[in-house]
Amino acid sequence: MEEQTETMAEEVQMVKAILDKARAEVGKVIIGQQEVIDRCLIAIFTGNHVLIEGVPGVAKTLLVRTLARVLGCDFSRIQFTPDLMPSDITGTNVFSMKDGAFHLVKGPVFTSFLLADEINRAPAKTQSALLQAMQERVVTIDGVDHVLPPEFTVFATQNPIEYEGTYPLPEAQKDRFLLKVEMDYPDRDQELELAARSLGLDSPEALLARDVVEPVLQAGELDRVRQALRAITIKDELAAYVVDLIRESRVIDSIEVGAGPRATQALLLSSRAMAALAGRDFVTPDDIRTMAYPVLTHRLVLRPEYEIEGVTVVEAIGKLMEKVAVPR
Repeated sequence: MEEQTETMAEEVQMVKAILDKARAEVGKVIIGQQEVIDRCLIAIFTGNHVLIEGVPGVAKTLLVRTLARVLGCDFSRIQFTPDLMPSDITGTNVFSMKDGAFHLVKGPVFTSFLLADEINRAPAKTQSALLQAMQERVVTIDGVDHVLPPEFTVFATQNPIEYEGTYPLPEAQKDRFLLKVEMDYPDRDQELELAARSLGLDSPEALLARDVVEPVLQAGELDRVRQALRAITIKDELAAYVVDLIRESRVIDSIEVGAGPRATQALLLSSRAMAALAGRDFVTPDDIRTMAYPVLTHRLVLRPEYEIEGVTVVEAIGKLMEKVAVPR
């Protein structure tokens, strides 16, 4: 038993070391945004997807490209537009006159890290082309299943201030994102540092192009780290606390549509990864309360009368947590 405990502690420290190094390498390119970086790493290391909301120019694309470089993964980007077709994402079979047979031309979904840029600009039919890939890591083309890499992760972006010509994401699709991350402007000191770098040879894009960023993992090693997260324990009373929080979201007055069972899984997994970031082999109530916001923000639908009164989803989550007793 003692030997098993030591092995678990070693696993946790290995995950912590990789996470710390990954944060440091990403920080060479991305100025500030530490919370955003951490939450993206939490989604990646739990094998899930992330919805990033931010205005243009805050380095959302650069962040995902940098994460791919640091974690030894392939990267593809899709710019979602109203005329984008599902086959533009998945690929299609093309007939070759040379050998008289159909050959699969793979779409950009066949990658490890996929940036779905401005995902809400495409209609639901096109957005749904990602649903199977996100849930099953499989793409079906002309009745044939094609398996995606186990590292496959979708980073979808939205612009929070420009809604003309956009299509709201279906609730079923939003529920498949582990977290919603809000990427805000850098503070003044960080923006001054960015300005100074941009005037020289060390702009963030130039640093990434010069291979200044070192990979902390090789291709195929990400799954080993994901498995190591299982060494982090969650006490039964904390698991029950998570279940109670999610169930309370379905009955609280201000919320019309509460969170489903997938939110329970998301909160447990993300809390465990949060503990790993702190170098602990156990989850605390603070881990759960911290991760409740990014896990629930995109899953809850407020009642119209509360929206009219100016109540926000964040405030509703705060009230929700006040109603459920924290285990001692």
